[in-house]
Amino acid sequence: MSKYEAKWKTVKVEIEDGLAWVILNRPEKRNAMSPTLNTEMCDVLETLELDAEAKVVVLTGAGESWSAGMDLKEYFRESDGKPEIYQERIRRDASTWQWKLLRMYSKPTIAMVNGWCFGGAFSPLVACDLAIASETAVFGLSEINWGIPPGNLVSKAVADTMGHRKALEYIMTGETFTGAQAAEMGLVNKAVPLEDLRAATMVLAKKLAEKNPVILRAAKHGFKRCRELTWEQSEDYLYAKLDQALHRDPEDGRAQGMKQFLDEKSIKPGLQSYKR
Repeated sequence: MSKYEAKWKTVKVEIEDGLAWVILNRPEKRNAMSPTLNTEMCDVLETLELDAEAKVVVLTGAGESWSAGMDLKEYFRESDGKPEIYQERIRRDASTWQWKLLRMYSKPTIAMVNGWCFGGAFSPLVACDLAIASETAVFGLSEINWGIPPGNLVSKAVADTMGHRKALEYIMTGETFTGAQAAEMGLVNKAVPLEDLRAATMVLAKKLAEKNPVILRAAKHGFKRCRELTWEQSEDYLYAKLDQALHRDPEDGRAQGMKQFLDEKSIKPGLQSYKR
């Protein structure tokens, strides 16, 4: 029995061998993101961040979908006429977990896209560090068909991953594409047959779990920050990040790696990690 059994209504969390499986759990709604789910996901991510058992976080969906995006009924129809501050609240919770927490999360994150991924779901998809999809997963930016433009930071997310022309094509037409096509565009790292999806995700997650967590965090944060900085700013930031990581690293990984490579001749850093 999971120690988080029944802690949240719309999200399930299972931890196994260092991997935290975070499962959006509204299969009857294709895991559409409701205000309740967004509030709970903020708590889930903040809880797992301090859970030493969770070394890598995998985000997926229950049933046959990853997420169908925003729950249009709860976001729009049921919020019409409510105080303006309520609108601010539900937008804040959505942004908090879908990109503010996920994008610079302290632990490695993988999106395991098992089925439908639509609209607002593109924000957490891209905010995750890495992504693996089923070849037959269906992706779509269908907002244009509902009479609205893409919400939250969906446009920013796809512009950063899919490229200018492809992003505009799918934003403007509302047409769908497959997991295999998503891999070709760079929206996900790779696509595999659905029956191999969990196993492929576990292989990748376990590779990440074996890395020095302090250095891994510094490496991924450095990359993400530098995409928005000049070369000069990046130089200053990355050296500062390196110094910070070395200072914080309780394993003293650089010294261990140097010793094993230069003195003991027991590793080849280009091909393997130092022995922890």
